[in-house]
Amino acid sequence: MGTVEQHGFFQAPPRLRDEWEDDLALRRCLERLLPTDVHHGVVPTLAELGRLAATDLKAWSDAMDDPAEEPRLRPFDAWGNRVDRVETSPYWARIAEVAATHGVVATAYERAHGEHSRVHQFALAYLFAPSSALYSCPLAMTDGAAKTLLVHGDRELVERAVPRLTSRDPATAWTSGQWMTERPGGSDVGRTETVARAEGPLWRLTGTKWFTSAVTADMALTLARPEGNGPGGRGLAMFYVEVRDAHGRLNDLRVLRLKSKLGTRQMPTAELALDGTLAQLVGPPADGTRNITPMLTVTRLWNAVTAASGLRRALALARDYAGRREAFGSALVDQPLHQATLAWLRVQHESSLQLAFHAVALLGRDEAGVATEREQQALRLLLPITKLTTGKQAVAGASEALEAFGGAGYIEDTHLPQLLRDAQVLPIWEGTTNVLSLDVVRALGDHRTLAAYVEEVRRAAGLATSAPLATVGKLAVDAADHASRWVTPAADAGPAALQHGARRLALTLGRALQAALLAAQAQHDLDVHADGRATAVAQRFAAEGLDLLEAPGDSLTTDAALARDDVLPWLAEDG
Repeated sequence: MGTVEQHGFFQAPPRLRDEWEDDLALRRCLERLLPTDVHHGVVPTLAELGRLAATDLKAWSDAMDDPAEEPRLRPFDAWGNRVDRVETSPYWARIAEVAATHGVVATAYERAHGEHSRVHQFALAYLFAPSSALYSCPLAMTDGAAKTLLVHGDRELVERAVPRLTSRDPATAWTSGQWMTERPGGSDVGRTETVARAEGPLWRLTGTKWFTSAVTADMALTLARPEGNGPGGRGLAMFYVEVRDAHGRLNDLRVLRLKSKLGTRQMPTAELALDGTLAQLVGPPADGTRNITPMLTVTRLWNAVTAASGLRRALALARDYAGRREAFGSALVDQPLHQATLAWLRVQHESSLQLAFHAVALLGRDEAGVATEREQQALRLLLPITKLTTGKQAVAGASEALEAFGGAGYIEDTHLPQLLRDAQVLPIWEGTTNVLSLDVVRALGDHRTLAAYVEEVRRAAGLATSAPLATVGKLAVDAADHASRWVTPAADAGPAALQHGARRLALTLGRALQAALLAAQAQHDLDVHADGRATAVAQRFAAEGLDLLEAPGDSLTTDAALARDDVLPWLAEDG
């Protein structure tokens, strides 16, 4: 029989071209942040990875979006032996090889560009992440583990693990996990039930880890409570665990199941039982939640950079499709309402990009030992604010992007729903929006942190000298100043009032700095390129509104009233 001819219209799908050359916002941001010689030095590596992100990496990532390529757990071998083998797609190994050889983690530790090495590294991560099938997650934990081990300075562990965690050789490179979440606690890790028992210089861990990402890692940092320690986070300690022994056998742990998740399906996430797992203590045998902070510092920043890059991917695909799709007599890209939608997506992308890379630059300065005391204090607030702000933007942007494709955005085998499924984890991983908002409140215990953060807003806004951008800068400073004024009376009204407004406070501070940074970037683009595109972005962002707190005369009254014990339960009831 002959083939059946297909007639009629077939829509051309969206396509990527070159993720470095096409991302003007990233290129201009790095041009502003990096000295000329450093900028010239890093461009070739970014250009190469940008091409891969649009070609091979994208193809492998799309292939892994097929349910047939999802990880599988083989609990037993053919003879009934318990092996708990997690099988991943062959594409996962190819993506891992690209990550290692291109130094997506290593670049930060080679320090070839001193304080600017973090900016270079996270620019690589930004290009890599959307085409990585979530391999960016194990890389984030690997980066965090390397930093944490270096901070604590255990010479034996540093010499054994850090060269592997930061290797460019795929044959020797390790990845790390981060085993913190347990059934009772979730974000409240102080309720950890895993027990640590000393066995000579080593320890044995027993308990269940309810959510462990990238279970195929070579090692992990985890929390457990040494026998005899008190309750809460202060009673925990941090431990180093190698997942398998020299013969490839699991280190007295069992993989109970792989999680069935809304998104991040390409990556194996498991529930683990630790049955006397051999471990080494990292740091003192207490204050584990504080000791693992360097890990969270890095993983939260990876989360923010991934959010920004996900918004860029959503924008790139939606913009390309708008030029290919015709409706009502013209291409979507020529229709004013659709232009407004794409403009909104661009604003979300560029504001998240500016905030994330500002945090990256400050972290790089801090690690290189050149950050001022004020910058160190600002960084304490900046990290949770950056993560929570960009995480929220990523989900809203992915949802809007799917809508821009109409029905095609809802069909799984277009690979478009993956944008939203994978974005939804970003406000959850490494601390939910509410958890991080409370972290912001805790940071306010040192009054210097808020003053330093507001000064970051003022400094960025002060770089905007043209009249339209100076106006944006003033709006940013006004919002930050109002947030600063709001804190004291809210705190005086009691912890409930302060907590009630914590999310709006954090987002106001985040949006204020985003607006100031957009204005600074736009001024750079005007001065260097005579380009007003970024000015329009800054103005559109400011027009959305920066201050999410009530007017000065109303804020304390409202938050104190809504936080009353007899009001909150009523608001939470059904009906």
